[in-house]
Amino acid sequence: MTIKDIARLCGVSVSTVSRVINDRPDVSPAVRAAVLEAVRKSNYIPNNSARVLVSSSSDAVGLVVRGLSNPFYSDIIKVIGRSIDEAGYTMVMQQIGSREDEIQCGAVMEREKKLRGIVFLGGRSDYTAEELRPITVPFVCCSYDNSFGSLGADRLSTVSIDDGQTAYSAVSRLCALGHRRIAALVSETDDRSISELRYRGYLRALADHGVEPDPALVACAGSFGLEDAYRATRELVAGGAGFSAMFIIADAMAIAAVKALEDCGREVPRDCSVIAVDGLPLSQYIHPTLTTMCQPSERMGAESVRILLDMIEGRSGNRRLVLESELRGGASVAPPRGAAD
Repeated sequence: MTIKDIARLCGVSVSTVSRVINDRPDVSPAVRAAVLEAVRKSNYIPNNSARVLVSSSSDAVGLVVRGLSNPFYSDIIKVIGRSIDEAGYTMVMQQIGSREDEIQCGAVMEREKKLRGIVFLGGRSDYTAEELRPITVPFVCCSYDNSFGSLGADRLSTVSIDDGQTAYSAVSRLCALGHRRIAALVSETDDRSISELRYRGYLRALADHGVEPDPALVACAGSFGLEDAYRATRELVAGGAGFSAMFIIADAMAIAAVKALEDCGREVPRDCSVIAVDGLPLSQYIHPTLTTMCQPSERMGAESVRILLDMIEGRSGNRRLVLESELRGGASVAPPRGAAD
């Protein structure tokens, strides 16, 4: 008798049987007793590893990570892997470049690995129903939503922050301190994804605080990469448009920007305040410590798996979950020193 036979006999999922066998706490006493009795009567001898117990491809859950070097993803990947493992499933991960098609990758994985479901970590925000047609198993978009797409909320599951509102809060903090010349460092202003959403939040905050936007203060790096962020910041300074603060759409980019500012002779925050979004642990250890809007990365990963398993095991349908970001104060923000240069 196999673990699947035990699950079928008890009327529960394979993952529930795995949790009982591995003495996990998240099973009701009645179900636990029924599973253990079935195991005893059938003389079923489990393997020592929950991963081995569910190693067949029919219990595989895919994780597609879009962005090979995004440091924000590291903690999320750990939580997703642990959550999938604890639920008695096997994680199959594939990393792709930031310009590759995550949906196509997921569809290939689904067929080849016989996936039960997929978590997409990072991706586009403008899916159409036709584009998603190749995916026939439940899936969750983690860290982004479908803001620019044509799908209703019931057509896909997402777990993310409100990127526009998070950017709005960051820029509003700079405005409240008296900054009027606030530069923005983004990947692109029109990428129909996170960069554009955060750029829109920046513009909305300026408007609400009576600050006229200046296109000369918007630097497009073309990516989230360190080298591109460093180059774009140096070009912004060289352009001669004075600014006393910078809003940067990602912590990693901000770390490079602080280095570029200092290499250009501008001290942070005396000459230029810097605020960003993400909350990378690394950004607490740079000088000065980065002020940033923290995404709840661990919860983001755990909720994505929970929603996915609820769909796989028939407990619920698609859900859209928006999590709150939180300001982490640092030493990179201060009131402006008189007029901008």
